[in-house]
Amino acid sequence: MNKLAVVTGGTKGIGRAILEKFAREGFDLATCARKEHELKNLQKELQEKYSVKVMVFQADLADKNQIKLFTGFISSLGRPVDVLVNNAGYFIPGQVLDEPEGSLESMVNSNVYSAYYVTRGIAPAMKKLHTGHIFNICSIASIKAYPNGGSYAISKFALLGFSKVLREELKEFGVRVTSILPGATKTASWDGVDLPDDRFMKVEDVADTVFAVFALSKNSVVEEILIRPQLGDI
Repeated sequence: MNKLAVVTGGTKGIGRAILEKFAREGFDLATCARKEHELKNLQKELQEKYSVKVMVFQADLADKNQIKLFTGFISSLGRPVDVLVNNAGYFIPGQVLDEPEGSLESMVNSNVYSAYYVTRGIAPAMKKLHTGHIFNICSIASIKAYPNGGSYAISKFALLGFSKVLREELKEFGVRVTSILPGATKTASWDGVDLPDDRFMKVEDVADTVFAVFALSKNSVVEEILIRPQLGDI
């Protein structure tokens, strides 16, 4: 049986690229997103392209009840999860003093609580089996405040803190935890920005990094990895 990779927010951007990479390496996949038609299209395309099994579940991970349904779905598969990538989240630009009301709550729900509750639903089985690798897709904003970052940066700082705590809690149980901190990556978050493509990283570069870290022997773990555009931060 193929190994299983679970990636949240898998229909676009970095999540989609990570799914493609693991499918290319022969992994079966499970993912979730808010839009059912995008999930179905993804499922059909990846199964036809890579001849692996792709399991999809419609869920908005800003909603704790829907997270529980998603993690229940993963448990119902009756298969060990070899890789969990907490990727779901989004960005609203703004500054703390004048960003839209509710921005902090919204992005903490999507960017932090989603990873927290998905991990609580899936990682206990990893811990019991003494195997598995958890990736948390953080950001350069996890370590550096920048103009117009506002509550997004706050949420990403928190996600990195969560990842560090998880690493300490799970290391003696053979479960590896890695924080991925990408800089500006060419995704839909940058739509409408008038900058050339060479100012951005490619989503495939992030996906290749995730797989390379996973492929290390179980004697080693990359705890944190920062990836920046060659020309520097935007």
